[in-house]
Amino acid sequence: MTVLLVIHLLLAIALVGTVLLQRSEGGALGIGGGGGGGMGGFMTGRSAANLLTRTTGILAGCFMVTSLALAILGSSDREPQSILDEQSPAVTAPAPVPEQPAEPEGPSVPLAP
Repeated sequence: MTVLLVIHLLLAIALVGTVLLQRSEGGALGIGGGGGGGMGGFMTGRSAANLLTRTTGILAGCFMVTSLALAILGSSDREPQSILDEQSPAVTAPAPVPEQPAEPEGPSVPLAP
């Protein structure tokens, strides 16, 4: 389970990285890899965008698979419980009633004249 958790964290970091590398469609902030060939002229802008889009999709799919696997593994060692199955403590007898009621005491503060 620890290995799967480490893989999950690495996938999350890689996913964030690939999303941040992609060029912004709206361009409202003016960031996101502006113009040119991208990646030092190795790829055209279009092929780099296709590669990043495909990589993001693959990483997102792997991230979802590891999330489901961690959820299943995390709940496998627990017993299924329902709040309807829980028994509330039953009251077997009412509270004991004193045989004679206590007599009232005098006022604790002096009365105003």
